[in-house]
Amino acid sequence: MEILWLDETQSTHLWLIDAIKSKERVPPLAVCARRQSGGVGSRGNRWEGLDGNLFLSFCMDAAQLPYDLPRQSMSIYFSWLLKETLADFGSAVWLKWPNDFYIGERKAGGTITAILSDDIVVCSIGLNLKNAPEKFATIDVDIEKEELLESYFLKLKEENFWKDIFIKYKVEFLQSTKYRYFDQATQKKLSLEEAVLQDDGSILINNRRVYSLR
Repeated sequence: MEILWLDETQSTHLWLIDAIKSKERVPPLAVCARRQSGGVGSRGNRWEGLDGNLFLSFCMDAAQLPYDLPRQSMSIYFSWLLKETLADFGSAVWLKWPNDFYIGERKAGGTITAILSDDIVVCSIGLNLKNAPEKFATIDVDIEKEELLESYFLKLKEENFWKDIFIKYKVEFLQSTKYRYFDQATQKKLSLEEAVLQDDGSILINNRRVYSLR
């Protein structure tokens, strides 16, 4: 995958979506910024762009994804493969449902995805590699962005079926039950303690199925 490096942008996520919609760029393409002034996080929140961290967005045709991957679980899929890539370098990072990277009990990053009208998938990842705001964590291994992305995109090219990833993710999901998540329906943070992970990556909680909307 071609990687376009930007010195600075407001948001790699918005930059790439605009470039695709305007036909200036076509997939597959990755955009990585050295600095980001207004990163987009989950639920429209701002992701703080501290120096040295990873600000990445990439796009691909949906047809390139595994045939058994539920679209509502794309963020889990992309996040899990990055988690495995970091683990290859010795990191103890784990994935909190649905797509937050954690070191111990603190968040170190997250993933959002979007599907454009012409069936192009855009995935954006923010990861604290070098610096973290107060109450957040940095990744626990020293790795350069170029090396990490090279390994990650090689892993994306491998045959990674959802059913195989889900088997491993289901075990790790138990760590998430100690935490809360933001529930779109109630606009509140609810406990994951009683949540039951479903085969498509959603959770069953209080007799209601909840999907990741990121």
